[in-house]
Amino acid sequence: MKNNRLKVWWRMLRPHTLTASFIPVFVGTMLALVDGVFDFSLFVAMLLASMLIQSATNMFNEYFDYKRGLDNEDSVGIGGTIIRDGIAPKVVLRLGYAFFGLAVLLGVFICMFSSWWIAVVGSVCMIVGYLYTGGPHPIAYTPFGEIFAGIMMGTVIIGISYFIQTGRVTSDVLFLSIPTALFISCLLLANNIRDLKGDKENGRKTIAILLGRRNAIVLEAGAFVFIYVITIYFVVSGMLPWWSFLTFLSMIKAFSAIKKFKGKKTSAEMLPAMVDTGKANTIYGVMLGVSLLLSYIV
Repeated sequence: MKNNRLKVWWRMLRPHTLTASFIPVFVGTMLALVDGVFDFSLFVAMLLASMLIQSATNMFNEYFDYKRGLDNEDSVGIGGTIIRDGIAPKVVLRLGYAFFGLAVLLGVFICMFSSWWIAVVGSVCMIVGYLYTGGPHPIAYTPFGEIFAGIMMGTVIIGISYFIQTGRVTSDVLFLSIPTALFISCLLLANNIRDLKGDKENGRKTIAILLGRRNAIVLEAGAFVFIYVITIYFVVSGMLPWWSFLTFLSMIKAFSAIKKFKGKKTSAEMLPAMVDTGKANTIYGVMLGVSLLLSYIV
């Protein structure tokens, strides 16, 4: 019984989505390493803070989706834990606040060894995380969810991770964050394509709903193509090392996701496409970070 309870809590953390917080920190830190700067304690603190903020956002998403009646016993995927597993809604909400509290403590540590401006940026990240599904006008209910997720979890986290190591942010770092940010946006887009029918019935106006399923899939495919094209540009122009062609190993899963979306109508049928999108994001991000590490070592 205890093991089952632990599995429920582990599932509610949505562990397979946490690569979206690990990868930007890893990439930003490796970019700093290439520039000759690396502090292990700041890397670990930033990694934990980022994962805690994302976990808190997942808790708020779980809680507010339940309160608004979006989740039910037939929900596909990892949402709906409150209904299916009997976790008290208030416990989920308090856990989200607790994760935020721990992230703040780590943020204080980071600020002590970098800049207190990080506190301002970190606070904005937490506010956006809460407002994503909380508040009177949740970001998740609008066409801007993918944009906010990509910028905040991709570009901003990479920028912060680089800044706390080096004390600066360059235009190159911001440009190099684009593929990671787009992959994170694609993760959310894949989720919204899968949940299009239920979201529409509950009054959401996501970009997948506004474009329609077919056009949303085309948009995701276009984003994937752009990611690989701009990666080639970064490598050829010298902004990334030749090792970064390792990121192309993710293409198999990226375009497999598009294939698995085509012709599918139910959420359950589209779940494998969403899973492949997540795997593509993970492979690309890990290989990008590894390529930067290899360019430093070799």
